[in-house]
Amino acid sequence: MIYLDYNASTPVDPAVREAMLPYLDRYYGNPSSGHVLGKHERGAVETARAQVADLLGASPSEIVFTSGGTESNNHVIKGVAFAPRDRGNHIIVSKVEHPSVLNPCRFLERQRFEVSYVDVDSTGRVDPQAIIEEIRPTTILISVMHANNEVGTLQPIAEIAEIAREAGVWLHTDAAQSCGKIETRVDRLGVDFLTIAGHKVYAPQGIGALYIRNGIKIEPLNHGAGHQSGRRSGTEPVALIVALGAAAELAARRTNDEARLRTLRDRLHDALTGALGDDAVRLGNPQAGLPNTLSMGFRGRMAGDLLAACPDLCASPGAACHSGKHEPSAVLAAMNVPEEIALGAIRFSVGRSTTEAEIDSAARMVVAAVRKS
Repeated sequence: MIYLDYNASTPVDPAVREAMLPYLDRYYGNPSSGHVLGKHERGAVETARAQVADLLGASPSEIVFTSGGTESNNHVIKGVAFAPRDRGNHIIVSKVEHPSVLNPCRFLERQRFEVSYVDVDSTGRVDPQAIIEEIRPTTILISVMHANNEVGTLQPIAEIAEIAREAGVWLHTDAAQSCGKIETRVDRLGVDFLTIAGHKVYAPQGIGALYIRNGIKIEPLNHGAGHQSGRRSGTEPVALIVALGAAAELAARRTNDEARLRTLRDRLHDALTGALGDDAVRLGNPQAGLPNTLSMGFRGRMAGDLLAACPDLCASPGAACHSGKHEPSAVLAAMNVPEEIALGAIRFSVGRSTTEAEIDSAARMVVAAVRKS
């Protein structure tokens, strides 16, 4: 098996697994308990909070642990909307956001909130001027992802942050795909909220984090006994939190990953385009994109058919099949990618364990599948 789907989920790093194991058997106390075992668990949670904060250039008090990226995004969108503020009811998002941003916005529209969905260019990138044109006196939040999960395009978050600050509007960025691959320091991005998903940074599935800038109060998504300073109720899953902390510390130390991932990505791109020519079209922004992500549209082909012909290759198609009808993804549709290319789009994403030999083998598989189709 050749795994080129790291944007979907990463394996748990061995060092992360070792860090969490004691909290699955030896340390099992409730971190809210006052006894010695509970205090030990509490210390582990706070250590992990500091590790995540260090990766983001934040204060530990600004980190809230969640169940993952979807919960973090829902927490921000709904939490800002229902915060006890009288400023307004308008939210701005891009058309290429993850469904965990877009669908909460659609829910809020049914609650009489107003949402502006900003267009992107042919590479999936937002024009900051388009954000300016959508801001109203009633705007309470702007949410633009740091990096697109399908095509890898990076957004000009720091520039959008300046616009948001000048307008007095909070800014959220979903950094689930970028965290651990490129720098995601909140002090440089200038955001008020930032989302992390553990299973994108070599931690287990089911854990994530949300950065909330100090001084900002929003409505909790989970109401209960007031855990995590009242921001997210629910007994903390210590083993998973420890794992995320270890993964964050590991990511902060791996300073050479970006160049290696980019080399592997480009090797795959060159192999595919060299063999297939105009039948292989690169999607996304090659100058401003994630170092590990390559989205390719294979002209006149169906992505599902190509992947079915490569049973030993794990990658993600860019088209969905509903009731027997194939449709381009919402991201590719927003980018106005022609259907003959969008229906054949496949996302390849490399990771820490990917080798050059795997890249070369994957390229041969895909080229053979395209030529036979």
